Amino acid sequence: MANTSARMLRLLSLLQTHRYWPGAELADRLEVSPRTLRRDVDRLRDLGYPVDAARGVAGGYQLQAGAAVPPLLLDDEEAVAIAVGLRTAAAGAVAGFEETSVRALAKVIQLLPPRLRRRIDALQAATAPGVFGGGPVLDAASLTTIAMACRGEERLRFDYAPRDGETGYRHVEPHRLVSLGRRWYLIAWDLDRGDWRSFRVDRLTKPALTGARFRPRDIPGGDPVAWMRQRLAAAPSRYDVSVLVSVPAGTVRQTVGHWATVEPVTEETSRMRMSVDDLGWPVMILGVLGGDFTIESPPELHERARQAAETLLRGAADRRPRGADPH
Repeated sequence: MANTSARMLRLLSLLQTHRYWPGAELADRLEVSPRTLRRDVDRLRDLGYPVDAARGVAGGYQLQAGAAVPPLLLDDEEAVAIAVGLRTAAAGAVAGFEETSVRALAKVIQLLPPRLRRRIDALQAATAPGVFGGGPVLDAASLTTIAMACRGEERLRFDYAPRDGETGYRHVEPHRLVSLGRRWYLIAWDLDRGDWRSFRVDRLTKPALTGARFRPRDIPGGDPVAWMRQRLAAAPSRYDVSVLVSVPAGTVRQTVGHWATVEPVTEETSRMRMSVDDLGWPVMILGVLGGDFTIESPPELHERARQAAETLLRGAADRRPRGADPH
C-alpha cells in the first residue's frame, strides 16, 4: 500500500478486531516491511490508540480497550448513546440499516472501557424498543457477540434449536450475519458437519467466543446475501399463499419487498403470492395494505384472517359505561 493514510486506516481496521496479530502476518496483510509496520504502529500510538507490542520471533501487536473512550472525539454520554442507538437499529427499527448497525456496534463495543459497557447493558435491560415488523425478539448482547466473532475471525460455540429436532451444540467458523425480512441469520462453516450452514439467530442461545482464530473460507458464489436467499428459496414452506387485493401492484411491492411475488391484474388490483411457515405474516400485510381482498389459497388463511378480524373488532368495540355522554 503506497498511500500512507489508506494503509493506516487498514491497519487500524485490522487491529480493531482485538485479536493478537503476529508481526509478520500483519505486515503481509498490509504489503509492507516490518520496519514500515513499526512506524505505522508508532503513528497510531501518537494519535492515542493503545497498541500493545510483543518482541521476539513470535512478536506481534494488539489493540487494547483503554481506560477512556479512544479518540473518536466522544464523551461518555455520547458513546453510550451511540451504542444504544446502534443496538436499536440492529433490531430493525431503521429498515435497511440492520447489518451496518451490527458491524458498527461490534467495533464500538470492543473499544469501550468496561464501565461504559456495564452502563449500556443496564440501559438496554431496562428499555423495550417498539420495533415494527413482527419478527422474533433477539438478545442484543448475543447479536453483538456473534458480530464480534465474525469480525474477529474467531470460532464460536452455541446451542441451537432447529425447527424440527432437539437443541444441539454447534461449533462453527462464523462468516457473516445477514438480515432478511424480519429475521437474522448467521452464515457459518460448521466444523462438525464440514459444510456451510445457516442458523436463525432467534433459535441460537449461549453464544460464546472460543479464542481460536481461523482463516476465512470463500462462501460459494462470493455473495453471502445471495447465498442466504437461495437457501431460503429452496427450503420447503408450510403454506403457499395467493391473495387478490384491491391495491395497485406498485403499492403492494413497496410494502412486501422481495418477500412476495406481485402480479398486476388491473390498474387498481393485483395478486400477491408468497410461501410462509406462519400465516400471521400475510394477515399483517393485508391489514397494512388496507384494501379489500379475496383469499385464493390456502384454506387455513380464511380462518386466520377471520380470527384476527374478530380480535380487532372486540378491541375496537364501544366500552363506555351506560349513561355516559357519547359526545
